[in-house]
Amino acid sequence: MKINTDSETLAENKVLILYILDQTNKPITNDNLYKLVLTAVDMNYFYFQQFLLDLIETKFVITYKKENQDIYELTEHGKNTLDLTLDILPGIVKLKIDTNLKSTLENVEEEHSIIAEYTPKNENSYIINCKIIENNETVFEVKSFAYSREQAKEVVDNWKCNAEKIYPQILELLHSK
Repeated sequence: MKINTDSETLAENKVLILYILDQTNKPITNDNLYKLVLTAVDMNYFYFQQFLLDLIETKFVITYKKENQDIYELTEHGKNTLDLTLDILPGIVKLKIDTNLKSTLENVEEEHSIIAEYTPKNENSYIINCKIIENNETVFEVKSFAYSREQAKEVVDNWKCNAEKIYPQILELLHSK
């Protein structure tokens, strides 16, 4: 029996997600996974979410919260399924993934390694949170307060632009006697 084109595309896209999760070889955020998918095929975000949800429901992929983000990881059942269905994935798509995966992962990790945000505590003060994240782990985090939105924005912008300089200086101050 021949699978119809829609079912074939559906299966292909699910295998693509499994393949990317397998190739990353580590847990990954939803946004980063979608960016990796886009390096291989043009996929609508809502379809991507539905495919991912289907993979979670069938226990091929697990999800959990870490640092207020959804993290995805391939299960052993997912790996076994991938081994059986990998031939569904067109060679050209696999080649795109294999070719672009490392550089895209590095760009994505670099992009998300410095985080700064502020949230209002009340109408006259803001909580500022600045972080450095490596491999989905927070390696440095500092929280502070600002007494105006402008001051909070200034601190956030400064952290985003200068964290590579500020972080070592803070560590040096903390380690000095």
